[in-house]
Amino acid sequence: MKLIKYAGALCLICATVLSGCSKDEKTVDTEYPVIDLSAASSFPKQCSELKRGETFNFKALLKDNAKLGSFSLDIHHNFDHHSHSTEVNSCNMDPVKAPVNPMLYIRSFPIPDGRNSFEADVEIAVPSDIDPGDYHFMILLTDAEGWQTIKGLSIKIK
Repeated sequence: MKLIKYAGALCLICATVLSGCSKDEKTVDTEYPVIDLSAASSFPKQCSELKRGETFNFKALLKDNAKLGSFSLDIHHNFDHHSHSTEVNSCNMDPVKAPVNPMLYIRSFPIPDGRNSFEADVEIAVPSDIDPGDYHFMILLTDAEGWQTIKGLSIKIK
């Protein structure tokens, strides 16, 4: 009787181990997605200037080795000269000042399922009554596995 229990347990262990071995193992995605602003039509770029009361289009090529997930855009003031820019060159900065009515824009956008390349084109209105000055334009791109790339640009609103 004990032999039957041991044989049954051994068969169960072998079945578990063998079921875990498969030639169809899924490859794990460990690559970060890419925010490509190199095209002439990409906008904004480092040190771009925007005008109050006008609209502009954010344009970028978003890529991943497997599948894209979503992207977010964040525009916020940089009147205190904080830094999280990912660009090497710096821009001419206005003097430090306290915000009165700064622009704040934060939105997330889904990317159609199954895409590994996506041309983002988002129209953004710049309110006419906001404080002019130095701003950050943050682009956050997440792939389907959760890897995220952040690009921070310094821009100016006139």
